[in-house]
Amino acid sequence: MVVVTWRGRGLIGPCLDALAAQTRPHRVLVVDNASTDGTAQEIAGHLVEPQVLRLARNAGYAGALAAALPQISTPFMAWLNDDAQPEPGWLAALEQALDNDDSAAAAASVLHTGVGTVTSIGVALTAIGYGRDTTSAAPFGFCGGAALLHTGALRAAGGVPASLFCYYEDTDTSWRLRLAGYQVLAVPGARVRHIGGASARHGTPAFHRWNERNRLLVLLRCAPASVAARELARFAALTLLLPWRRHHPGTPNFTLPLRLRVLTDVAARLPTTLIARHRIGRRATVPRAAVWSTWAGNPDPHFLREVR
Repeated sequence: MVVVTWRGRGLIGPCLDALAAQTRPHRVLVVDNASTDGTAQEIAGHLVEPQVLRLARNAGYAGALAAALPQISTPFMAWLNDDAQPEPGWLAALEQALDNDDSAAAAASVLHTGVGTVTSIGVALTAIGYGRDTTSAAPFGFCGGAALLHTGALRAAGGVPASLFCYYEDTDTSWRLRLAGYQVLAVPGARVRHIGGASARHGTPAFHRWNERNRLLVLLRCAPASVAARELARFAALTLLLPWRRHHPGTPNFTLPLRLRVLTDVAARLPTTLIARHRIGRRATVPRAAVWSTWAGNPDPHFLREVR
């Protein structure tokens, strides 16, 4: 299993403790995103003695997973945040679920706060292409904070989208697995205590920039062309109208500088994104429109504000 950490001192130790208590044999690879806060010393002093891949720079969660993938020789690859603490039967439940279903390539965990509140059983796809945590027993995709994937299926689907840096790597991978004809399972017995947002706080400008940019990039990579074009045009139109709107939500994703930065980022990545779209389309066995029509649901009220 692969644990990604960045400035994870105080988090990585309890995570490794939880992995040491797993009932299923496993290997642990920790990818350290160039931490400088004592994370490396905490890892080195842990009894688990995991294999460590220390990167020269912070490559983000997606980049760290992509760097780890060539070193994985096991049939399964687990993705785990350093702020996640799986319960002892977590890995066994995920492996059994995938062993029992040849049509599935990924298994999602039940993430909870530790006091009984479930925060995620996977990722839902909204009507405008956002990936959001859901507690539905039949999610579109898995939450990358704690999941298990078939290594071969992941490689065949194009691996981990390192260029996304942070956020939506799970939604993008779920898209590509669905396009390849695979299922994504929710596994009730695979429970994980998850702090959430420990590295990049939700609600910050950085979070909103990555969230908006990566939603558009994933749609351009994976969704039907009409959907991707519609959402990109909608985002651009609303951005241009912001200076003339008297009222708009006060969140950072509705500030003009951030939205212009998102559009600049998307424009700079457009050539490589379209090349990736072509490759994804060649691998697909299920039409993009079929995946979209099956899984794109109604957005939450938070997202309806942008539609209006």
